[in-house]
Amino acid sequence: MKKIRLYPLLFLLLGYFVISCGDDNGPTDPAKTPEERAIEALAGESSITWRVNGGGSVTKDGNNVTQDFSSFQIRFINDKNYTTQNSNNLFDNSGTWAFVGSNFDKIELSGNQPAAGREISFTQTGNDLNLTFNVPVPNTRTEALAGNYVFSLKKQ
Repeated sequence: MKKIRLYPLLFLLLGYFVISCGDDNGPTDPAKTPEERAIEALAGESSITWRVNGGGSVTKDGNNVTQDFSSFQIRFINDKNYTTQNSNNLFDNSGTWAFVGSNFDKIELSGNQPAAGREISFTQTGNDLNLTFNVPVPNTRTEALAGNYVFSLKKQ
């Protein structure tokens, strides 16, 4: 009679061990490097378009100039290319981007327009991206665009 009562307990214990020894389905990919995480912040899996329209803003030397860039957008591609639209001659229409330094929180854009070749700090939180940079007064062609910029962009 006592043996019959032990069988249900043994089956429960055996079931517990079988379930607990199964595959944990945990992550199999190695941890991403800081550079990979930074690329993903700007460009996602393949690309992300960031824009002023939809709640973003632009300041120059602390003054709101959003109206001058209301339809601006920049698309970062994870192969380190970029495209822009409606930049009012501040950014090139397309080019490449690269990280500056080893903290992966600053980029530099290629091109000939005033924002090109400048150290651009970026912070990305959720659907928001902030780009902060300075355009010095190198010549009269870019004097009107010189200043300290903060682009607060929204993910499209």
